[in-house]
Amino acid sequence: MSVITCIEDLRVLAKKRVPRMFYDYVDVGSWTEGTYRANERDFQQLLLRQRVAVNLESRSTRTTMLGQEVAMPVAIAPTGLTGMQRADGEILAARAAKAFGVPFTLSTVSICSIEDVAQATGGHPFWFQLYVMRDRAFVERLIRRADDANCSALVLTLDLQISGQRHKDLKNGLSAPPRLTLRNMLNMASKPRWGLGMLGTRRRSFGNIIGHVEGVENMTSLAEWTSQQYDPTLSWDDVAWIRRLWKRKLVLKGIQDVEDARLAVAAGADALIVSNHGGRQLDGAPSSIRALPAIVEAVGDRIEVHMDGGIRSGQDVLKAIALGAKGTYIGRSMLYGLGALGEEGVSRALQIIHKELDLTMAFCGRTDIRDVDADVLLPGA
Repeated sequence: MSVITCIEDLRVLAKKRVPRMFYDYVDVGSWTEGTYRANERDFQQLLLRQRVAVNLESRSTRTTMLGQEVAMPVAIAPTGLTGMQRADGEILAARAAKAFGVPFTLSTVSICSIEDVAQATGGHPFWFQLYVMRDRAFVERLIRRADDANCSALVLTLDLQISGQRHKDLKNGLSAPPRLTLRNMLNMASKPRWGLGMLGTRRRSFGNIIGHVEGVENMTSLAEWTSQQYDPTLSWDDVAWIRRLWKRKLVLKGIQDVEDARLAVAAGADALIVSNHGGRQLDGAPSSIRALPAIVEAVGDRIEVHMDGGIRSGQDVLKAIALGAKGTYIGRSMLYGLGALGEEGVSRALQIIHKELDLTMAFCGRTDIRDVDADVLLPGA
């Protein structure tokens, strides 16, 4: 593909270059995938209000997220197995985010470790996403490692105590670590660019876990450990415990309900993310953009409200900001770029979204992203 002009172009190229089981891991929702599809569809139902004869010569998409200045109100979302889309994927994405001026969030279940990313970015602050495991001592060590790595925010995911059923993953035999069936190995062999990259890196396992948990020293012991570690007993008491341990910015991810948003405020969080885990958990839940306005209305004056889910363009970012979000996150859009072109692809995804955001803001008669509000949307749209 010689000319890449949109996120869809990156998705098409990533599908050609990434092994099926890892591409499908990204491009999948739970059960019927109704919520996954609604995340994108409901953005399209919001109509923009075009304005004319406005001086558009000087425009700015710069703002802040969690007090940090950003080039646009977009952060890279935490995504598991990123280093399986492209060798050293988390490092590549973190470098692209640093260069562009947006936050990068590293997942607990990343391939590259916290320390890998900190070293590769020269100590530049990034954010770390935390899953609460049954092994609370391991959780404490993760929090300390994130602090030592100068992570400026901890993003605590609350909606993965149990895992939603994703048909593609089950059919592909995706597990932690991935199961190398004959079918999967043959498909990997058909992706030589990907394979050469993986042969050239030592990072092919879960860098935040292997070697950091007693008895977990290889992929076999990792599989046994991870199968029993996600903790269904997670509660608001655990959130309070983590709030006491973590002295920097705390973000709670996975909020869909107004009452949970109020509990997030009461827990002392600095921000919350309206999120349905990319449609990968509760199928039949509302899209993130549909859930956003009620949460903003309920708690937006007391906590910074962010959102993720379905963002495939700068127009989507503008619509989320118009409905009250102070920041947005891209997961799949970033992963499509990474799978397609590596670090260059992540940079390209950010460039595409930024250009679309800038131009759409201008067509709506605004020159500063901080001045965007619901008036850029058609009433009742």
